[in-house]
Amino acid sequence: MDRDILNEAYERLRHAGPEWGEDTLTNHGPMAVEVLVRRGHADEVHGWLDAYIRRLDDLPAPGDRVTGQNWPEALGDIRRIGDWTAYLTSAAGDQPWRDLLVTWWPRLLPGIAAGATHGVIRVSHAVRALLAGDESPEAVTELAHGLAFWAARSTAVPGAAVPAGSLDAAEALAGVPRVAAQRGPVAARFGQLTATAGWSGSLAALRAPAGPEDTRAILADLVTAATLAYGTHGHASPVLLVHTATAPNAVLHCLPALPTQLWSPSLAAVWAASAAITSGWAPGEAAPEPAADAADIVDRAAAHGDEHVIKFADTAAEVYDRTGDTRALGAALRAGELLPRVARQ
Repeated sequence: MDRDILNEAYERLRHAGPEWGEDTLTNHGPMAVEVLVRRGHADEVHGWLDAYIRRLDDLPAPGDRVTGQNWPEALGDIRRIGDWTAYLTSAAGDQPWRDLLVTWWPRLLPGIAAGATHGVIRVSHAVRALLAGDESPEAVTELAHGLAFWAARSTAVPGAAVPAGSLDAAEALAGVPRVAAQRGPVAARFGQLTATAGWSGSLAALRAPAGPEDTRAILADLVTAATLAYGTHGHASPVLLVHTATAPNAVLHCLPALPTQLWSPSLAAVWAASAAITSGWAPGEAAPEPAADAADIVDRAAAHGDEHVIKFADTAAEVYDRTGDTRALGAALRAGELLPRVARQ
């Protein structure tokens, strides 16, 4: 069964930390294998993982315990990833997974830019597996590992403002100002946001949701807008700019597991994160839109092999299914052109 293949993959990845290498690159293994299984490529999971898993570093051992009292002090301390993982894995064994998610989601939401949004994205892939009926111990443990990564990399967006305007998602995204120096790591670019003219105002310009279902609609529109923007702006930073779309899509997919009172704050948080990545990495000028002449973008992404291409193709396919806009297909093809193919043995 496909579910068994996913759980076997989760088990193979359990030893691995959420980041690897001297450049602290994110471990995309659990996210990519969930997409491959859900999109009908379960037979390719273990072959893909055979090549990918060699790069990964082991999860550090726990040292100084995270507890129900000291956890706020440990937020954003990646040195304590082992402690966070042990704490939340233990918590996952003591309560239903939905209770674990609802407890930690609002605690982690202010730091949603964790790992350039990889924290919330990893959580969402686990939630999708769980919502699809795979409430196995392996899937629940993967949720705990995702939450632990989000906690250990917790990163706030400076100058964040709650949507209170009248612009739709595409208009608001187009109005995001760019930081003066688009170079350096996340901290260097985010550090310029509050000094960037119009930054907080551009976040507030997004229209305020009228209720839970409108929140869902605005999130979907943001995913669409960011996906299409990648087709014309993604060339400037092919990896980072993928997350302007995949992060709000992650939140969108978690909504069914969250109480509705958390939906609007979740939109505000992920909108700020997507806008911050746009400000820090997207060029001001658009490139010509890529041609799109194929709807088999997930098949192409699976054959391509890069984990970002796989994740982005998944989001782009959802945008195309929802809107019929072939520019979403073009954006996915553009990601495959910009990022190098993965050689397989």
